Amino acid sequence: MTPAELLTDAFERILEAGTAAVDGLDADQLAHRPGVDANPIGWLVWHAARVQDDHVAGVADLEQVWTAQGFARRFDLPYDDASIGYGQSSEEVGALRVEADLLVEYLRAVHAQTTAYVATLGAEDLDRVVDEHWDPPVTLAVRLVSVVNDDLQHVGQAAYVRGLLGA
Repeated sequence: MTPAELLTDAFERILEAGTAAVDGLDADQLAHRPGVDANPIGWLVWHAARVQDDHVAGVADLEQVWTAQGFARRFDLPYDDASIGYGQSSEEVGALRVEADLLVEYLRAVHAQTTAYVATLGAEDLDRVVDEHWDPPVTLAVRLVSVVNDDLQHVGQAAYVRGLLGA
């Protein structure tokens, strides 16, 4: 298995888990917060997709799917287009209202751009430094694994909240 195939498999799991977490839920269920400041299913999957979109577009030198394919306009959120959810207040998190179909469409579009980029990578590409603001500097491999880790945690949280709904 090549590094590109391994990464593609990891990103496939994010798509599958994210899609399963929202499948068949309505906007109210996607917005349900199991606690007053808890993150709802819809926001968790949106945030996972936004992190992947932002971080992969950054290392691939591509425009984010969010803006390039008009999702920012279609979601019509009260956030800046550059927002990925990091550091949002509870009020901002609660402002996300979305239908499952649009959420899955965005997640699939991000997945398509991600896997198209990952397919171009050879083992030697993974050592490229992509962020020198850290000590040690962050390589492409570390950044991609970080995205996979973050996204899998968030879609896992979404699945947990879905379970609390009994859905």
